[in-house]
Amino acid sequence: MAGNDFSFQTFSKNEFYGNLNARLIDMADLASDRKIVDLACGTGGVTRLILERINQTKDTVVIALDHSSTALKTAMHDLKDISNNAVKYVQLGVENVSDAVKDSVDAIVFCNAIHYLPDKDAVVADICNTLKPGGKFVFNTSFYEGGQHEDSTAFYSKWMFKAMKILRRKYGLSPVRSEKVQSRQQLTPKDYEDLLNRNGLEVFKQEVDTVPVPVEGWLDISTFSDFIEGTMPGVPMDKASLSLQEAVKETYSELGVSHVPRNWLDIVAVKK
Repeated sequence: MAGNDFSFQTFSKNEFYGNLNARLIDMADLASDRKIVDLACGTGGVTRLILERINQTKDTVVIALDHSSTALKTAMHDLKDISNNAVKYVQLGVENVSDAVKDSVDAIVFCNAIHYLPDKDAVVADICNTLKPGGKFVFNTSFYEGGQHEDSTAFYSKWMFKAMKILRRKYGLSPVRSEKVQSRQQLTPKDYEDLLNRNGLEVFKQEVDTVPVPVEGWLDISTFSDFIEGTMPGVPMDKASLSLQEAVKETYSELGVSHVPRNWLDIVAVKK
């Protein structure tokens, strides 16, 4: 089965995912920034996008920060062709960004992960303290109130219904709703604006990027631990993943679709 380690890496290799992150980086206009932090950089996909868009000088540095030493080693290897010694790799959690930099930075990029933070205020306040005046905090998320496109309601309902049915029929299991992670409550765009405002930042640009996701994208997200735990809490990872994958293939076939739309919220905020 793809994604045996249940990491995000498999999903992150989808072309549509790289394209939507590229649009966010373009929206942020990082060309003239000299010191940039890529939070939760993983294996370096977004770090590469940043490096492709900045005017590298001897003073330019991109700090690629992630809690996983394995992901950082992969990023180090994969970015050898473009890094030109401009990347500093730091193994650290996103809650400690201020510990990773000695001086204030021009921009902090945080792709597709802010929804995981249990204490968003603490992290955003720390991010603000790490930015220079006028510095940019750039992030996106699909797990917000509005991420589910209005044309995809039938898809989600059918997919989840089928997945639960397969889980019961094949494995005699059902999700344990009491084990659902409460910190993953989805915020509205206004909630994010308020979060930024009370922590010293204000929205400079905000867009909704509607992305047509092929079945491969849903198959890959079904091998990611956080998605599995969110949809099927308390179920063994392998059985939940297999049920989700079988169900999504059946759902695409029955609906006769090639893609299902998903919304990503893109925000560029600046330090007041």
